[in-house]
Amino acid sequence: MNNVALYDLIESMSALIRSEERRRCSAVGLQLVHLQVLHYLSRCNRYSDVPAALSLYLGVTRGTISQTLLLLEKKGFIAKTADKKDGRVVHLHLLPAGKAIVEQARPTDLLDRAERILQQSDLTLDSQAFSQALMALQKANHGQSFGLCRTCKHFTRIKPDQFQCGLTLEALSTEDSQKICQEHSLVADDPI
Repeated sequence: MNNVALYDLIESMSALIRSEERRRCSAVGLQLVHLQVLHYLSRCNRYSDVPAALSLYLGVTRGTISQTLLLLEKKGFIAKTADKKDGRVVHLHLLPAGKAIVEQARPTDLLDRAERILQQSDLTLDSQAFSQALMALQKANHGQSFGLCRTCKHFTRIKPDQFQCGLTLEALSTEDSQKICQEHSLVADDPI
């Protein structure tokens, strides 16, 4: 498959998902960027729950993020807390109402219907192929990958249930290790 065809396929899938997300956002009185912020906060770990990381991840200005956070805080979807070590740093957290919106607005039923159609035609979605394509795009972009903590070259398993970030030397919870991190670095010799 040539690169143009691959791009067109990925873009078409993305457009369908974004369209469904917009429809669901409209139903709950939000804009797409609001849902994107809530979704990101539901997936990020403690190193990435700050406005600057959010801005970088979404590729929007800090001003847009600032206004979005004000609205989401006012609606009771998020809370801000000062960092315990550095009071100038603000951490963002989803509140129960924000978690409910993420679940309500996520277009999983669209993907479920698509999967049923594929199963009826004896085809399957290969998530490994999508993961490999994502890693290749991240490497080609030479940018921050915002990958899962446990897939980072800095992730260290101390014991079967004890983890550490090799970059910060801080202990990681199981929950942290399963979320995305702005400090994520792809393993240099990962095969694609």
